[in-house]
Amino acid sequence: MDTNQYLEIFIDESKEHLQAMNEHLLELEKDPVNIAIVNEVFRSAHTLKGMSATMGYEDLADLTHKMENVLDAIRNHKIAVTLEIMDVVFSSVDDLEAMVNDISSGGDGKRDVTEIVTKLLEIEQGETVLSPEVKGEESPLSLKSDFQYDEFERTVIEQSKEQGFTCYEVAVFLRADCVLKAARVFMVFEVLEKCGEVIKSVPPTEKLEEEKFDEYFTVTLITKEPAEDIEEKVKKVSEVDQVTVMEVTNLSMNGSHQEKTAPAQEQKQIDVKKEIKPAVKKRDDVKESKHAVTNKTIRVNIERLDILMNLFEELVIDRGRLESISSELNHSELNETVEHMSRISGDLQTIILNMRMVPVETVFNRFPKMVRQLTRDLNKQVNLEIIGAETELDRTVIDEIGDPLIHLIRNAMDHGIEMPADRVAKGKPAEGTVKLKAYHSGNHVFIEIEDDGAGIHKDKVLRKALDKGIVTEEQALTLSDRQIYELILASGFSTADVVSDLSGRGVGLDVVKTTIESLGGSITIDSVEGSGSIFSIQLPLTLSIISVMLVEVEKEKYAIPLSSIIETAIVKKDEVLNAHNQQVIDFRGKVVPLLFLENIFSVPHQDDEDRFYSIVIVRKGEKMAGLVVDSFIGQKEVVLKSLGNYLTNVFAISGATILGDGQVALIVDCNALIK
Repeated sequence: MDTNQYLEIFIDESKEHLQAMNEHLLELEKDPVNIAIVNEVFRSAHTLKGMSATMGYEDLADLTHKMENVLDAIRNHKIAVTLEIMDVVFSSVDDLEAMVNDISSGGDGKRDVTEIVTKLLEIEQGETVLSPEVKGEESPLSLKSDFQYDEFERTVIEQSKEQGFTCYEVAVFLRADCVLKAARVFMVFEVLEKCGEVIKSVPPTEKLEEEKFDEYFTVTLITKEPAEDIEEKVKKVSEVDQVTVMEVTNLSMNGSHQEKTAPAQEQKQIDVKKEIKPAVKKRDDVKESKHAVTNKTIRVNIERLDILMNLFEELVIDRGRLESISSELNHSELNETVEHMSRISGDLQTIILNMRMVPVETVFNRFPKMVRQLTRDLNKQVNLEIIGAETELDRTVIDEIGDPLIHLIRNAMDHGIEMPADRVAKGKPAEGTVKLKAYHSGNHVFIEIEDDGAGIHKDKVLRKALDKGIVTEEQALTLSDRQIYELILASGFSTADVVSDLSGRGVGLDVVKTTIESLGGSITIDSVEGSGSIFSIQLPLTLSIISVMLVEVEKEKYAIPLSSIIETAIVKKDEVLNAHNQQVIDFRGKVVPLLFLENIFSVPHQDDEDRFYSIVIVRKGEKMAGLVVDSFIGQKEVVLKSLGNYLTNVFAISGATILGDGQVALIVDCNALIK
């Protein structure tokens, strides 16, 4: 059988399954006794194993099979979820990802996985397997749960304790082959209600009645009976496999966590409070989310979309040409047809651009796992919050933005978030928070990385910048706070005292700045020392069709992107001032330097007697400049074409476009001019 024709589909689907496994494993680490999550991971692993075996990648299938055995033991309650086991399973997924990436780059998917296979076999056969005699109280599944109690429920629990009652959480595991689960739940509830008062269950009773749960559910019970008696009574219900009874001893203020009487083995278990909350949506019922998307999507090779985009760009150029011809001829029917075509092509442009849009979730998804690993490496406690993962960006931007975000998150965790002991000493919670936020605003997408760490030490940054010669003593006196913070983006700059795996070489943030500016975006930094920092990235929605202002310099036409323009102005020549051998103007109380495009682009100059300058005021971050042109033509949507491989280093030109009359207009790169 020739499997090559299926290779592309295999790679795409494998990556989807691996991503799903990563997300569910992060959920499982947060909720270690939720068998529904284990089943989801198992399902993805099982599918991946089958696909790999069919395609002939035996190493990939074999490693997935070993991992599947461990997951199977977890869901059958033979093994308890511990941090050590999670580390091994995550490492297995890393190896699987490396093998799939090797296949996608033309390799055979071979990799030395002896070490990880040995660990998986040890877990499968190791001491963590439960023996039948183990009592419920000592079960390694007796973990801190993430039970949420509202104000009323907490009041009930506290008042009942005052009256001599005890509050227990009773975890009931039904046998895997249990047929009438709802009936068993009813029988368990009947037993518990004879012992005391049931005030809550997870999942809620409606879900239990509809059998929308796996083999496990938890009930909160207020009673005067001892835990041993409750356990014995519930165990008498047929098809109940195991019962764990935990006393609720201390409700926290927000009611979201409570300490229980913990078994001796719990020290090795996962503490929910050290948890990294994953970027995946919480699923009450994982199975329900599966049905909605069948036959609603189709896979299209991205190259086809690129070809479609190129053809449409040609159409935009012809549209401009037709508009200029119809305005010259002034024929009513032609004008009407061209107007209609413009509207249709505008709608078509929106659809094509939307087809190329990808949620930033595709980039954000890789970060929870990275943060989990970094918290272990740095011995810090960090909670990653992801907001606005559904925000969409053009695929070309998405491809480039991953690496800069990795640098910024690593920077926030290494330099920003302090060690737990230092945070507690400052009166902060031991667990730091890094927020990753994306949102739309106008024609831009903003991505913010915010941390509640130590902030940026302004004086230290300035001293380092002076030592490295990045700024002079004179410049240092005029810098605003934000400009000082942005010095950390300079090439070769680092405030780390020790060179580590994570930082200290002075590379990283300058790469971030360069990459973002090459995408036509910008980055700003705000910080409060002792409270934290916000790195804000502004990116264009799309890179191919942009709105510009056309200007004329002598007989040449140039296009200036509207995203860089503040406004246009006409200034008398005698109002121009000189400062430091530079011509400047006073623009709304600010001194703005003038840049003559005819000098920058060496346009042949003809003397004219005009008493005025036409000026386009442009901005990059806090800096402004006035571009002096001969005249303004007007606003237009144009197609951005690159200058090709031969003209990659042309100063201050980011590309070209073909206008309606067939002329080529160069697109001015305002960032380079202001720099």
